Amino acid sequence: MSGNNRRNHIAVVGAGWAGLAAAIAAHEAGQAITVFEAARSPGGRARTVQHHHSQAPTAALDNGQHILIGAYTETLALMRRVGVDPDQVLLRLPLALVDARGQGLALPDLPPPWDALVGIARTRGWSWSERLALLRRALDWRLGGFTCSPGDTVADLCHGLPARLWDDFIEPLCVSALNTPGDQASGEVFLRVLRDALFGGRGGSHLLLPRTDLGGLLPDAALAWLRARGASVHLGRRVQSLCAARNTAWEIDGEPFDVVVLATPAWDAARLCRQAAESRPDGGAAARLRAWSEQARALTHTAITTVYALGSTPLARPMLALRAAPGAPAQFVFDRGQLGGPSGMLAFVVSASAGERTVLAAQVTQQARDQLGQAIRPVQVLCERRATFACTPGLQRPATAVAPALWAAGDFVAGPYPATLEGAVRSGLAAGRAASGRERP
Repeated sequence: MSGNNRRNHIAVVGAGWAGLAAAIAAHEAGQAITVFEAARSPGGRARTVQHHHSQAPTAALDNGQHILIGAYTETLALMRRVGVDPDQVLLRLPLALVDARGQGLALPDLPPPWDALVGIARTRGWSWSERLALLRRALDWRLGGFTCSPGDTVADLCHGLPARLWDDFIEPLCVSALNTPGDQASGEVFLRVLRDALFGGRGGSHLLLPRTDLGGLLPDAALAWLRARGASVHLGRRVQSLCAARNTAWEIDGEPFDVVVLATPAWDAARLCRQAAESRPDGGAAARLRAWSEQARALTHTAITTVYALGSTPLARPMLALRAAPGAPAQFVFDRGQLGGPSGMLAFVVSASAGERTVLAAQVTQQARDQLGQAIRPVQVLCERRATFACTPGLQRPATAVAPALWAAGDFVAGPYPATLEGAVRSGLAAGRAASGRERP
């Protein structure tokens, strides 16, 4: 919106977590909102899917097992804003990356940095020399302001640390947070996540495990909040075209809008920007649109697979760490029965996954036998082939500002976080406020 108080009509394309955040922020700034979503339910790549299987109870599962952490301040605040109580829908636990034998890092519920110091000192399965090595390296990171060279990988940051620390702590934490193997992952982004989680205030490192399906965390309530306030919402409608307009800034499938926020996955935003470039008579604006489109298209994506299976006995904790290795692909397992889901249902998470569903299911079945000591029966394998972008060193991510009156939101847009729910929400809020003329992104 230019310097006056005119109420703009803003289109938000995409009703994932970023798009919903953008729509809410723009509505709060006094704008008229129309939301377009290709799927028939909101949530994007963090959504609820219905599960039906003859060998398991009918249940609402998720397209992937997601977790939040206490440092996700903007996400938690947005949940409260639309009427969701995080204390009711999330189980809050101190950070614990503990396996079925009880070995691994578990932080006590203390203010930082004492939680990390005491937790590392008490870690079962690590020698004193290994614990001291991690404490010294963590102190070095903190004294260095949690910064490193833009070209450093997580493996570079951890060079010289004992192999057990890498295998049991650094690598699984990196893969779960960045969905990128440590020898390829950005050291800068990894340190930012550590800083905010471990030193961002008491409770920042806490694990927040969903006790409801993902739709119940934010998307369903956010959509209801928008509709109750007059927003127009179109589910099951994929936007086909974005073109420059004569009397307004843009037209979406022939419908005029003053401002547009693209909150789709990177590849679909790139498609729409290429179309928009063809409709712009201004050569400079067209070149800018094409450049943004190419940058979005250049992102490499990685998969996350969740193997849902029926187990024979409950886990010792709602979440356990697993030792990932060739032929044993899962890094974590969640007991959905302890999180409000069907009794006996386990969710095995394979971040940065590769391979066919049937192969992964067979490997996870053997991994459960070897590491959990129980037989499982896979009932559903859900794979998001392009779940996140590969968070590599020096990655140039597309900007929030695309062209005049055209903005982008999503976990892939330039920002300090990897492809997380918090990154998506922060990006959406920034884009919604910028599209309303209230803040610069």
